[in-house]
Amino acid sequence: MAEGVEIFENTFRHQIQSDGEITIQENFFRDKFGDKEGEWPVEPDRYRLLWMPACPHAHKVVIARRLLGLDRVISLGTTGIYRDPKGWVFTEDPGEKDPVLGIHYLKELYDRDAPGGDYKERPTVPILADTFTGRGVNNDHFWIPVYFETAWKPYHKKSAPELYPADLREEIDQWNHFIFHRINNGVYDIGFARSQAAYETAYHLFFEAMDILDKRLESRRFLLGDYITDSDIRLYPTLARFDVVYHQVFKANKKRLTDYKNLWSYARDLYHVPEIKESTYFDIYKRHYQLSPHLKPLWGNVHSIVAKGPDVSGWELQADREFLSRNPKEKFLLQEEQHV
Repeated sequence: MAEGVEIFENTFRHQIQSDGEITIQENFFRDKFGDKEGEWPVEPDRYRLLWMPACPHAHKVVIARRLLGLDRVISLGTTGIYRDPKGWVFTEDPGEKDPVLGIHYLKELYDRDAPGGDYKERPTVPILADTFTGRGVNNDHFWIPVYFETAWKPYHKKSAPELYPADLREEIDQWNHFIFHRINNGVYDIGFARSQAAYETAYHLFFEAMDILDKRLESRRFLLGDYITDSDIRLYPTLARFDVVYHQVFKANKKRLTDYKNLWSYARDLYHVPEIKESTYFDIYKRHYQLSPHLKPLWGNVHSIVAKGPDVSGWELQADREFLSRNPKEKFLLQEEQHV
């Protein structure tokens, strides 16, 4: 068995059902932040967020951190974009070790709390770590943005955006579940399907969801109306990776993002937010998905060729969606404005 295929099998086999569908791995660290017993205290300069730049789940957390100004109080560590048999490695740091936590492999962080000191599942990003103890705190990418938006509010920057407004939380939560299952995870159900039936089912569900979103964005600048919310920063990472990776590599090829009138302009509207654009790396997405040893044999990329296209210059075009908003000059509802 080729090494890359073996890495994939060792990494993902336990998540693949007999019918070819992919199941979601349970999060290992799920501690909450707050002032109650058993919760981690909200303190500046204590926690470190670890991510891998090609990971869409980590991307939304990094975006939330920057938009809210939490980059001033929560540090950021970055793994390399190629997985080896033990997982993610801090290849970009001196000595290939995270300079704060002192770990070479991300797995080392998981091992510290695993039975017998050996974590048997797939170590994932994003993960928040406590730099005081060197232990993992939370790797639940679904809820970390919400913790940033609520529990961490005392450390938000001045005039931070309100990404999770109280009057929209129920609707945001509903859209977040839809986006996670039908879009974020839905495209992976296509790409990692192990049977034709599983592939076609996932393909249908994903593009049906894309059509629903495109129709919704016909009359709204953003998913919940005039302003960017938590739901938008969850949808964006999949859209940013779609044409450069998923359309070709995952065989999610019914349409390109650029074929959707509303989703395409909406994605560019988000991309032009500086805190979002700065963590969008189209070339990294292509290199990760096409060259990482645990993935490239699955696509038959035995010669390690990275696709030249597509042309991403279109992302720089203006979105021209201001006419859909009652407040066309602003993309965010600022927290202080809620009390005006």
